[in-house]
Amino acid sequence: MSYLDPRAGRPSGDDTNVPAPYFYDTPTPAWQGDPDANSPVTELGTDVPTPKGAKGRRRASRSQSKGKSRAGRNLPAAIGVGLSLGVVVLASLLIERRALLAVLVVASGIGVWEMSKALTAAGSRIPLIPLVGGSALMTGLAWYGGPDALVLGLLVTIGAAVLWRLADGLAAVRRDFTGTVLTAVYGPFLLSFAAMLVFPDDGAWRVICTLVAVVLSDTGGYAAGVFLGQHPMAPKISPKKSWEGFAGSLTAAAIGSGALLFFLLDVPVYWGLLFGAVISVVAVMGDLAESMLKRDLGIKDMSNLLPGHGGLMDRLDSILFAVPTAYLLFAIIIPS
Repeated sequence: MSYLDPRAGRPSGDDTNVPAPYFYDTPTPAWQGDPDANSPVTELGTDVPTPKGAKGRRRASRSQSKGKSRAGRNLPAAIGVGLSLGVVVLASLLIERRALLAVLVVASGIGVWEMSKALTAAGSRIPLIPLVGGSALMTGLAWYGGPDALVLGLLVTIGAAVLWRLADGLAAVRRDFTGTVLTAVYGPFLLSFAAMLVFPDDGAWRVICTLVAVVLSDTGGYAAGVFLGQHPMAPKISPKKSWEGFAGSLTAAAIGSGALLFFLLDVPVYWGLLFGAVISVVAVMGDLAESMLKRDLGIKDMSNLLPGHGGLMDRLDSILFAVPTAYLLFAIIIPS
């Protein structure tokens, strides 16, 4: 999930008590006294008759602490952190593209730490030092050597991590191997594609177009879900996502990318429409993958590192899938 989208900072869609993107809700049953039992509730805080003695939604919302949104987050802190992250990324792109490498190394290292912390709570012991070092190695190799060097960096990172765990015996290696590979791939490897995406002369605009497509997808999905959402998309993974919201994601990302790629990169509109639609699909897949992972681990957020946002990986879930996809699409649309 992008740190620039309107969902940033909300608890994940796994929490059924807060509206996630692609929000939908079930009708209030007629036995509760709703005069129109078939009208969906589209927003928290809507006045809905409740049984006698029950605490109404309006009264519950008034009892929330000052400074927090109805989603339960500290809204000023969330906005401040989100804007700060956006400024750092944009500055690294527009002032000196190579500065993005430092941003990627830091982000990958934090992602490895968050994954290690989450998997340790689930019973695995992830070798933090070789994976953090490997994340920096993969970023550098992706910039200087391209995709083949990136794959080599991934293999070296996994090999170093396995040797590190071998000190505790073969049983430790077998137990922690899956978690180690997941940590190396799900953060540093996928994020390193941004180093290759920004490498061409117009690379800064390619990265910006990719991030904007993700933001448009998240924003369009949220807006369409709030006003139109009725049919659940993946109720066992993220109960508040709807197919109507997904359609809003596709529409917003496709139209916005069609215009953006045409004006910034001189790409035909039809390629821009396709680019936005594909990025939207993989962004939603990334969001669902993160939700499924956190459900399996029994956690709501990867960490509490970012005030009002949760963990960094909670903000990068859509971007992690979008960046390598954008790299492949641009290789077709604008071959260099």
